[in-house]
Amino acid sequence: MDKFVIHGRKKLKGTVVISGAKNAALALMPATLLASGKYRLENTPDLRDISTMGKLLQMMGVDVSKNEHTLHLNTFRVNKFEAPYEQVKKMRASIYVLGPLITRYGYAKVSLPGGCAWGPRPVNLHIEGVRKLGAKIDIDRGYIIAKAKRLKAAKIAFDVSSVGATGNVMMAAVLAKGTTVLENAAMEPEIVALARFLMKMGARIDGIGTTRMEIEGVDALHPVDETMIPDRIEAGTFLIAAALTGGTVKVECCKPGHLMAILTKLEEAGAQINVGDNWITLKASRMTKAVDVTTAIYPGFPTDMQAQWITLMTIAKGSSVITDSIYFDRFKHVPELIRLGANIELNKNAAIVKGVKRLAGATVMSTDLRASASLVLAGLVAEGKTEVLRVYHLDRGYEHIEKKLQALGASIRRISGQEY
Repeated sequence: MDKFVIHGRKKLKGTVVISGAKNAALALMPATLLASGKYRLENTPDLRDISTMGKLLQMMGVDVSKNEHTLHLNTFRVNKFEAPYEQVKKMRASIYVLGPLITRYGYAKVSLPGGCAWGPRPVNLHIEGVRKLGAKIDIDRGYIIAKAKRLKAAKIAFDVSSVGATGNVMMAAVLAKGTTVLENAAMEPEIVALARFLMKMGARIDGIGTTRMEIEGVDALHPVDETMIPDRIEAGTFLIAAALTGGTVKVECCKPGHLMAILTKLEEAGAQINVGDNWITLKASRMTKAVDVTTAIYPGFPTDMQAQWITLMTIAKGSSVITDSIYFDRFKHVPELIRLGANIELNKNAAIVKGVKRLAGATVMSTDLRASASLVLAGLVAEGKTEVLRVYHLDRGYEHIEKKLQALGASIRRISGQEY
């Protein structure tokens, strides 16, 4: 397992290009199961999760190949409708194959998913949504077994807004008979990207980007090409890196409109923000101000930026409270940040952070994707040497993050070795 060795206290300066959105690609890839043919997905990031999804689709008969950031998929020979535990356990997004398989082929056997080490993220919303569309669902020895001749439209109101369930049920509904209505649907940019991809394939969807979507089922779809939207979480992470280190960084190939909640909080913390059509420049203030944050569904402050924000607040002037209203137990990075000298107390789903003058380098261990990012950020601002172990978590969601940080002036290097 690899580790990062970071020597901190270097201001980041320069320009960084944001990669394609991991969570959009992980939705569009299984959507190709909905119609036989050749697909080309441009701006697909080189990530561990993308590789995992590709291997899962290959097990079903999909021909998957990659040329730099272009992903080619050929779904002509899909002949297996099972997602086995050995593959699904590596990534929760594997559940996305459920909707396309049941609506297109009438059968799906999908292992209950795995993924990050933190917190339960139940798949009951996915299962109940597909069941309401007429699928017969059984849970047998850790597998979801779904059967249906043809799905039929239904009105589905999600108890909570769920990106995964919205995407899965939307994919199932595009070939169902009749018009399906989704209430309390997710509005995240990745769901909008999936809906627009399905529309290009011939689906009929109204209400894209709102909490109420109407999906009129069609008899068949057709293959198309698409370009991934930029990764808003990667963009936000680099903006916080600039603010932490007192630097000035321009983030290019992004969509500022996807980041408004983050930009607002960064300005409150004292950073100077300039925005263009597809770029954002952040100039850090001399002293970061403590700012409270509560995560919320889009367009609110994303839970995937909670850990990074806590790191920024560790060196802010004053005290702040960061509350995660989406996931109540997503704080495994906090003990590791405390090892670096942070002053943080946990109270249920809130972290109370009292800013300190400086963090000090130490050895810390990654536990999940966004926690790993927060520890790398902390290492960038800490005095001395910080070692971040088990950075394979980062490789799931950040494309060559150490190389991008090096280009901005950070002292960070990857070391490979079994002992880490």
